[in-house]
Amino acid sequence: MKTALAKPRTYVPEDQEINWESIEPIYVELKERAIESVAELEKWLQDRSELDAVLQEDYAWRYIKMTSDTANEEAVNAFQYFATEIEPKIAPLTNDLDIRLVESPFLDQLDSDKYFIYLRKVRKSLELFREENIPLFTQIQLKQQEYQQISGGLTVEVDGKELTLQQASVFLQDTDRTKREAVWQKVTAKRLEHKDSLNTLFTELIQLRHKVALNAGFENFRDYMFAAMGRFDYGVQDCLDFHHAVAKEVVPVMQQIADERKAKLQIDPLKPWDMAVDPDGLPPLKPFADGEELINKTTAVFNRLNPYIGNCLTIMKDNNLFDVESRIGKAPGGYNYPLAESGAPFIFMNSAGTLRDLTTMVHEGGHAVHTFISSDLELTEFKNLPSEVAELASMSMELFSMSEWEIFFGNEEELKRAKRIQLEDAISTLPWVATIDKFQHWIYTHPEHSIDERESAWNSIYKEFGNGYTNWDNEKDARLYLWQKQLHLFEVPFYYIEYGFAQLGAIALWRNYTLNKELTINSYLDALKLGYTNTIPEIYEVAGIKFDFSQKNLQNLTKFIQDNL
Repeated sequence: MKTALAKPRTYVPEDQEINWESIEPIYVELKERAIESVAELEKWLQDRSELDAVLQEDYAWRYIKMTSDTANEEAVNAFQYFATEIEPKIAPLTNDLDIRLVESPFLDQLDSDKYFIYLRKVRKSLELFREENIPLFTQIQLKQQEYQQISGGLTVEVDGKELTLQQASVFLQDTDRTKREAVWQKVTAKRLEHKDSLNTLFTELIQLRHKVALNAGFENFRDYMFAAMGRFDYGVQDCLDFHHAVAKEVVPVMQQIADERKAKLQIDPLKPWDMAVDPDGLPPLKPFADGEELINKTTAVFNRLNPYIGNCLTIMKDNNLFDVESRIGKAPGGYNYPLAESGAPFIFMNSAGTLRDLTTMVHEGGHAVHTFISSDLELTEFKNLPSEVAELASMSMELFSMSEWEIFFGNEEELKRAKRIQLEDAISTLPWVATIDKFQHWIYTHPEHSIDERESAWNSIYKEFGNGYTNWDNEKDARLYLWQKQLHLFEVPFYYIEYGFAQLGAIALWRNYTLNKELTINSYLDALKLGYTNTIPEIYEVAGIKFDFSQKNLQNLTKFIQDNL
């Protein structure tokens, strides 16, 4: 399935069926084609790129349909077919094509600036490829899907209605503390019903991932993933330094905010169900009534920022590229899935009418703009973004959009409340990112750990970054399994520190935005146009900021947020 936005194909037949029997000959043709000049090499690259785009978009739709309804057996089977019958067979052929590229006698005649990032990634992939890892990747993908099926089916009853956990979470903003606690306890009890099965699933994933790392010649999966994710511009020690900086510079600020909340609510101690309610006892903000209104108002906000930005969402709405409302059986979380052939994305989320849903929509909308503006780059690989850049696009949009939030909030006091919550979230993100990332470092450098050791490690790490804000007495199991809510741990390991680095970049961009809106938006769009054709520091530089996650920079940006609060 592809949208009406897809450009005409020049290599893969328009009516191409996507099954192994029909696509294998295309790979064979690429593998065996005679290449007699640099022009023919570039045409080969373009044809390969088109095939990549066709398959990536086909996979995207299978994933979208599966996550939209995790109980739909046909959708699940279609996804599993790709994971078990297509991907494993593509992997060795992709490796063969990579070898053909780097061994081509015409390689040195390619534009070195244009292809530097791409070729760097190809060479790293060749270093990491092991035939014996292919079936392991298939097992891992199927295991990851189990997390979606477990999480997508969780519901609780509140006031006689069956609600998803996302819908129930709205009640955590209720000014009635008894009601908040009751709903929190129900949601927590529902999650804890599955703690053992999720623990077992996570252990199985750790063991499979560790085998992948050992097969590739690494001591542990962490070091393997730093190579596999192409982290050329920073290393393990930079992440450890970031954890330390967050503990020193941000945790005290979050403790201060929590103390202010406690004083305003006149509650001592603060409990987990006291952290989402308005500290002044005001009712929850309701920026929109339903999914359609969320889409329309976000489009209006984006139009005010820049007509191009707004038009991206208009095109998506016209092509039915949204699924935003929470419902039973839908996978948790939210994402922007690029459709590699169409040049547009699909936005998926679980809206329940809250301010958090508004920020999720503008976040995913930032990703969407990135998909559109980089869609004309010549090769599919040029558009496969590093997450440090992708998250800069989305997290910056959260902060840029605040200047136009009167579209959602007609009342000036509500607008101020919404902005304050967003700015607090901008810095509260950092300790949670550090928590999850440090936990992953421990997990994968201790792959043989027991469940008891895992629990002890989580407690220790969580205490360092956030345990002090609230009182968890009598709720120790809930605290112990908070990590199970984070789907990244199950589905995209080590994809999390990027949110921290990108948040710092986003704050720096917002600081520029407050000084010169038009210049900052234009620099932002110029950076997004690059896709992944430059290094991460170079892309940040085009945006008008530095790729800097040092303690000093973190200190300065945290102070900027505090001043604006």
